[in-house]
Amino acid sequence: MNSIDIAVLPGDGIGPEVTAAALEVLRRVDMRHSLGLSLTSLRAGAFAYRETGTDLSDETFERSRSADAILLGAMGWPGIRHADGTELAPQITLRQRLDLFGGVRPIRAIPGVPSPLGDSRAATIDFVILRESTEGLFYSKDRGVVTRDLAEETLRMTRPTSLRLARMSFDLARERSARLARPGRVTLVDKANVFRAFAWLREVFGEVAGAYPDVKHDAAYVDAMALDLIRRPWDFDILPTENMFGDILSDLAAGLIGGMGFAPSADLGEEHGVFQPSHGTAPDIAGQGKANPTATILSAAMMLDWLATRGAGQKLSDAAEEVRGAVDKAFREGLRTADIGGSAGTLEATKAILNALP
Repeated sequence: MNSIDIAVLPGDGIGPEVTAAALEVLRRVDMRHSLGLSLTSLRAGAFAYRETGTDLSDETFERSRSADAILLGAMGWPGIRHADGTELAPQITLRQRLDLFGGVRPIRAIPGVPSPLGDSRAATIDFVILRESTEGLFYSKDRGVVTRDLAEETLRMTRPTSLRLARMSFDLARERSARLARPGRVTLVDKANVFRAFAWLREVFGEVAGAYPDVKHDAAYVDAMALDLIRRPWDFDILPTENMFGDILSDLAAGLIGGMGFAPSADLGEEHGVFQPSHGTAPDIAGQGKANPTATILSAAMMLDWLATRGAGQKLSDAAEEVRGAVDKAFREGLRTADIGGSAGTLEATKAILNALP
């Protein structure tokens, strides 16, 4: 790639604030490594809906689809909703229309960021929740049946998507094993003791596991996993799961490493990738300069890594590693954002991370 086209959708609330911080970091590593990033800002989200009648216009969607990657801020706003009362969620629309089946949610302890667990082992937390992002219970989005006496939503999982999720899980475990010098392990999170759909999903994962003899493979019920993520989160590696389960467990897991401000994410498909913080628009602090930009900055680093795997070159991986290293260094040396009891706002946190870059 000579020029790397990044579609930027800042969104609503604190979205534009944390996105601006991530763009500053991207521009800095772009200059250092001559990455050739071309950053184009596009409009989408709740306020776009209020003013134009659509939260993701055809023009914005097509421009995003043609980009090499999409960097997305938080979207949505209280009081701005569809006529049926549901939230505006262009990020879900992107997942569905771009077939972004793999929601990658890294949960990694950052030096200096306190964990509520009060255990020294919390500093070693480093696992990934892999959330299937197009099916499961979210398949029923805009399809549910609601009457005066009944409300019904449908959970659906298909074999092709489940196979892709399984392969992504084992591939990611293998890659992490090589990088972290530890055995890879895939633990499917389900509810197979109650629902036949999840028993079927275990069979699908079992079929794929045979092609990865170097990766350990087991399964856990989602309620037991919620307990074990509090008791022993340092024991896990890759946790693939259904869409709704992944939605819930991702927030729980973020609480182990300081909160949503430290939780990056990527939604990946065969051809496209969307990178965004796991948090929402935070209306209570929007416009006050208090938002923690770390999750968005780390999401941008994930984007650089992903682009490198798609032929953009090793220098993007090098830049991504520098960004993660700068985040770690800044917090190790005393950076404390407001969400973990400190006083550093968005600009101060961004400056500290920029100063920690090589």
